Amino acid sequence: MATAKSKKSNTANTNFEETLWDTANKLRGSVESSEYKHVVLSLIFLKFISDKFEDKRQALIDGGMGDFIDQVEFYMQDNVFYLPEEARWSFIKKNMKQDDIAVKIDTALHTVEKNNPSLKGALPENYFSRLGLVTSKLASLIDTINNIDTAASECEMTEEDLVGRVYEYFLGKFASSEGKGGGEFYTPKSVVALIAEMIEPFKGKIYDPCCGSGGMFVQSLKFIDSHKGNRKDISIYGQEYTNTTYKLAKMNLAVRGISGNLGEVAGDSFFKDQHPDLKADFIMANPPFNQKQWRSDSELVDDGRWAGFDVPPTGNANYAWIMHMISKLSENGTAGFVLANGSMSSNTGGEGAIRQKIIEQDLVDCMIALPGQLFYTTQIPVCLWFITKNKKGNAGYDVQGSTNVAGAGRTGATRNRQGETLFIDAREMGTMISRTNKELTTEDIAEIATTYHNWKSGEWNKEDDEQDSSSVARGHGARSDQSGFCKSASLEDIKANDFVLTPGRYVGAAEIEDDGIPFEVKMKELSKTLYSQMEQAEELDKAIRQNLEVLGYGE
Repeated sequence: MATAKSKKSNTANTNFEETLWDTANKLRGSVESSEYKHVVLSLIFLKFISDKFEDKRQALIDGGMGDFIDQVEFYMQDNVFYLPEEARWSFIKKNMKQDDIAVKIDTALHTVEKNNPSLKGALPENYFSRLGLVTSKLASLIDTINNIDTAASECEMTEEDLVGRVYEYFLGKFASSEGKGGGEFYTPKSVVALIAEMIEPFKGKIYDPCCGSGGMFVQSLKFIDSHKGNRKDISIYGQEYTNTTYKLAKMNLAVRGISGNLGEVAGDSFFKDQHPDLKADFIMANPPFNQKQWRSDSELVDDGRWAGFDVPPTGNANYAWIMHMISKLSENGTAGFVLANGSMSSNTGGEGAIRQKIIEQDLVDCMIALPGQLFYTTQIPVCLWFITKNKKGNAGYDVQGSTNVAGAGRTGATRNRQGETLFIDAREMGTMISRTNKELTTEDIAEIATTYHNWKSGEWNKEDDEQDSSSVARGHGARSDQSGFCKSASLEDIKANDFVLTPGRYVGAAEIEDDGIPFEVKMKELSKTLYSQMEQAEELDKAIRQNLEVLGYGE
């Protein structure tokens, strides 16, 4: 039976983004709608860290350690920020109707940043004071956020990227209400989970060259936790172009006690690469789709990242991102990233020639076509690319982290896959979670990822009594080519398809199960239905003619 607290939490968090937007929308007039997310997220940040602080403080009291509730060290050991009274949410809530509440919020944010070096440059300075918000409207927003129980153990919110979720929603609302897209796409949790299950980032350096609000890092560490790995075996590197989003990423990591190198400042990964010598074991990314005019014709022409390929076109940055990530991979590194479907087949601006060289260098390990409606902020159909520097196979690793080798699969040693690429068509997967959006289920993710790991290991093309030719064993993935779902193709196969990487070209159509009804019987039934429909059509034609004649439009 649900407790009273859990019922309250679930009720409070039902459609909480919509409630937040409606409340923030009351700020219209003094704040642009594009600023709502920064106002809201700053307050959610304060609420989040305050809830964690209060939980820890109460735990110390309950444990008979009340004399130490103001000792910073007791909070830091659990990655909890110690907050003086003026920085606590309870203080903000208590004073929310005071005329100087904006100053009090700015003071709280400044105090938190000053006392926590990991947040240097992350929190807005005198932001609320400068906005000149109406006190009653700001108080209404504070009251709404107060109903989000971020720390309740019964609430699923603690399992989600709260900052990213609100950021994503507000981006979508801003885009639809103002007709602006901005090219910022928060990656859905199920897509990030799939990438993590595919590349398995247990040990080494993780890099995201366009990290947004840091959701990739949050979900990849959840993957490590769920598989009983060790967070200390991972180091995080990232970069983000937009200053406000860069700050959100630092906030997002800080509230979870995650340390990472996101560069000294916000910066363009192409023009201000803040990790020039990095060689990452894992890359997880969701670059801006089809980014236009990302450089001029004369810029970055001789850049070392294009060595061995061709200079990417100015009109679309898709292949610039791909080559940037290839240049950042270690000798055994693996990258998994999201791109628009056009990247798999486009020949515009020399993209086809670049793709051909990537394929001929045997870097493409797997291609996945994803279902539509996964993203809240764009309807552009997308795919996943998986690039690896080493298809020769390796010794594998133990999940507990004792002999971890980047690029190894969950089944241990990986086989030599040189000259092969796995294609997976997952367009029919996913479940609708709202009228307009779909999500990959846990079972979908397991099926896709296990198919990939079966292919990487020695499990491919083995005899399997449990798997027939018409379906994939749920949860166990495919262990051989499956019509309509997966296909292991050779370089010659890809060459025969003009170096196009669209999975549908390779996997073919799914086999249709025989329903057991003889053809003659089925044909009679279909013919009977057809004749009945034809008779109905004739009756409708007569009725229409009669109505037209009554109206004086007869022949």
